[in-house]
Amino acid sequence: MDTVTTRAPIATVALQRSDASAPYLSVVVPIYNEEEAIPHLYRRLTTELEHLGLPYEIIAVDDGSRDRSFALLSDLAREDRRLRVVRFRRNFGQTAAFSAGFDRARGEVVVTIDADLQNDPADIGALLAKIEEGYDVVSGWRAQRQDPFLNRRLPSMIANALISWVTGVHLHDYGCSLKAYRLDVVRGIRLYGELHRFIPAIASWQGVTVTELPVHHAPRRFGRSKYGISRTLRVLLDLVTVRFLLSYGTRPMHIFGLLGLLAGGLGMLIGAYLTWIKLAYGAPIADRPLLLLAVLLIVLGVQFISLGLIGELVVRTYYEAQAKPIYVVREEINRDA
Repeated sequence: MDTVTTRAPIATVALQRSDASAPYLSVVVPIYNEEEAIPHLYRRLTTELEHLGLPYEIIAVDDGSRDRSFALLSDLAREDRRLRVVRFRRNFGQTAAFSAGFDRARGEVVVTIDADLQNDPADIGALLAKIEEGYDVVSGWRAQRQDPFLNRRLPSMIANALISWVTGVHLHDYGCSLKAYRLDVVRGIRLYGELHRFIPAIASWQGVTVTELPVHHAPRRFGRSKYGISRTLRVLLDLVTVRFLLSYGTRPMHIFGLLGLLAGGLGMLIGAYLTWIKLAYGAPIADRPLLLLAVLLIVLGVQFISLGLIGELVVRTYYEAQAKPIYVVREEINRDA
């Protein structure tokens, strides 16, 4: 049986919910200095969500805005209890905003969307339809992206290709904020730094099914972009972190120990060669650079192996102190029994 179809469709699940007062859909919107866009965003978002006919909530996370964003959100929230507003003390970044939204989401499906209206709220229905087919994560793909080529689209194309190659989760557009997740997927993920764009790759550790869907993308009408070309360098550094977490997060000795064995083994081979030419031919070796290289490689080998052992202790502390499992259960049968 195809694993993509093992979950019940959205409409069926929504009707079978035991708590009819709880929302089925949670929309998480990170906001940073978007006072001009907020009224338009709220109107378009609520219009689309009401058209879908599903119980919903909107979680707006004010990421330390310095304009009137929070005041506008507060006014709207007083009139609409389906709008929940979270205000940070300062600007912590989009990853922290998404994380706060995920922690507070009550819906069975969580949709993330940018506040600048470059993402189209009308695409939410299409994302939910894909979730209904049985997917766990549906990522938006800005196939007709309306951004400058040299400083936005070109670096993004390179980063997306690199991320897909390194993580093995092939998506055209990791940077698109318009995504849909089942709640159990995002609840099992802890986000740090700027890892929000890697959620589909990180979630792949859980064995989730991921797909993407072309979505609309509009030119920016309000405010200015919060990202520059320098973000590409941060993406590359984050990619190293994600690759390590996906491949060696629970077994750091396998990477550091391997590096230590390679370095130490090469240093010993060089040392053995120098010892042989000294004993066999009486050749002086004290002034040879190879001797320093051999010592350096052996020391590095010991350090790498020691780092691997420390990593193993940290990993065990991380999992055991929190009683955190090293696996994720998709579903159980007769669990109550």
